[in-house]
Amino acid sequence: MSSKTSAGKTDSGAKAAVRAEKAVQKGVDARASAKKSKEETPMKRPAQPEEIAPAYVLLASAQCSSFITGEILPIIGGYSGG
Repeated sequence: MSSKTSAGKTDSGAKAAVRAEKAVQKGVDARASAKKSKEETPMKRPAQPEEIAPAYVLLASAQCSSFITGEILPIIGGYSGG
């Protein structure tokens, strides 16, 4: 059984391009959509890749991966989805 992460909104070029394209398809202003997305996160910003990378390193490490199994590590900046 493997463990995995559940990363929330992350600021990467690829994701930003996808979000902008989806906004255009919906007929929504991409900047307004990005601003709303940031406001919905308790941290008021998306995660940076270097902030979530250590969790992947931890779960992939031989030191931890042999005993941490079947866990989902949420990296969501305080967002609870509620």
